Amino acid sequence: MENLPPLSAIRAFEAAGRLEHFSRAGEELGMTQAAVSYQIRQLEQRIGQQLFVREKGGVRLSDAGRRLLPAVTGAFAELRQAFAGLSEETAGVLAISAPVSFGATWLSARIGSFQLRFPDLAVRLSLSNGLVDFARDNFDLAIRIGSGKWDGLRSEFMFRSHVTPMCSPEFLDRHSIRRPEDLLQVERLGPNDPWWAGWFAAAGVGEAPAPRRGIMFDSQSQEANAVQAGFGVALMTPLLWRAELESGRLVRPFDTLYQPGGSNWIVHPAGSVGVRKLERFREWFREELDRDLDLLPEPLLTPPE
Repeated sequence: MENLPPLSAIRAFEAAGRLEHFSRAGEELGMTQAAVSYQIRQLEQRIGQQLFVREKGGVRLSDAGRRLLPAVTGAFAELRQAFAGLSEETAGVLAISAPVSFGATWLSARIGSFQLRFPDLAVRLSLSNGLVDFARDNFDLAIRIGSGKWDGLRSEFMFRSHVTPMCSPEFLDRHSIRRPEDLLQVERLGPNDPWWAGWFAAAGVGEAPAPRRGIMFDSQSQEANAVQAGFGVALMTPLLWRAELESGRLVRPFDTLYQPGGSNWIVHPAGSVGVRKLERFREWFREELDRDLDLLPEPLLTPPE
């Protein structure tokens, strides 16, 4: 420990390196720009290397600074997790981040049963398509779509991403949709989305959809509102719309599923393995997903290599 530079100087370097700005680092740490600059100067003198290149109008990390920053940022993240872990067993709130489409449909419809099973735990569910930074954001766990390979995180595979055309039964009858090719002639939401070309190819349609004007929504929740009102057909995930399919409010004209790439994962910091609220959520989530296995063909349940 006697060779470790002062923690205050390391904190100043981490913030300034991450933000590449001394003033913003000072605001984050509750220090002046001059104090941040002084701490970094002290650190550079201590290690005998320049960590920043001072330029007119700003600073940028030197080669040595770029090599050092990931290790320092990771060390602070582990420290935060370690101290947070001391009170995890009694912490009463599980903070979850989920993609908008999945979180607003499948997860929101079921999360109440988790709280009923574990009444000592409350849940805070935030919906966003952005990636959570566990080192900075106040979340315990997230649902992510991707490859499942994120440094410092434990990732548990759920299912592969997949979509198929869905519409209202009235729309289906009105346009006499009988073959996949018929969808080339009707109103499609997000008509220029490359996923449509992927689905048509998977359905054996040789003709690619021609570019056209149309409506593009940000989430399947918005698309569901539009198609249930009879406006067009959209590429949607049957797993998220079981109730609507069973009630007949939505129909899927064809069985063909298109996999656009990427899978759905439960992720949380690797240092949080074993924390009660996370483990209970993972167990509950798997039980709930098992109830929908009839909507998930075996290929969708095979993790990527």
